[in-house]
Amino acid sequence: MKLTPTLAKGQLLRRYKRFLADVKLETGEIITIHCPNTGSMKNCWGENTPCWYSDSGNPKRKYRHTLEITTTPEGALAGVNTGRANALVEEAIRDGVVTELQGYDHLKREVKYGEENSRIDFWLSRDDGAACYVEVKNVTLAEGPRGLFPDAVSARGTKHLRELQKLAENGVRAVLFYCVQHSQIETVEAAAEIDPAYAAALEQAIAAGVEVLAYRAVMGAEEIRLTEPVPFVG
Repeated sequence: MKLTPTLAKGQLLRRYKRFLADVKLETGEIITIHCPNTGSMKNCWGENTPCWYSDSGNPKRKYRHTLEITTTPEGALAGVNTGRANALVEEAIRDGVVTELQGYDHLKREVKYGEENSRIDFWLSRDDGAACYVEVKNVTLAEGPRGLFPDAVSARGTKHLRELQKLAENGVRAVLFYCVQHSQIETVEAAAEIDPAYAAALEQAIAAGVEVLAYRAVMGAEEIRLTEPVPFVG
């Protein structure tokens, strides 16, 4: 994903009220920008650390700038704009990077499905009728090289696992895809200590036939893209 315009660099001073962050620019000016992350962002940032942000170019927006990449206390990079995860995964599928999801003729986004009023991130299908449902989650929580999801209790994430499990039980291919936007993460697993219900639901879903994929993103001011698989530890 080429970033146009490229991301600007600043210094992250604080995150507050969930969706706001104060950033000190290289000129010394301090601005308030939008933080597009509903999670806790645990271990993703520290005060007075480098960050990168995008500019919508829209002066009518209350907060025209958006926080994109933060620096963790260990010096790693974390992509905290969860809204980019789906676009990164779609690009990787279309470019053939995700080898496990090749061979389909069509790709649709945000398709309604399931019994709990859900929308699947990607519906892949072939002309012969075969289909694959792909649910995407953004991973930014790390404990050493271990990537963990979720970073806060996620009833929505657990609901999605139930929906995927039902698909798998009915013989439909169902995939949970972890988009790893963290330069330090080497493996991915459920954050059982944070959300035991999610971890239990994931175990049940896998037992029912749900596949789990994880791919790492490389991040920079000019481009963010998925490059290689990361092992899932179940």
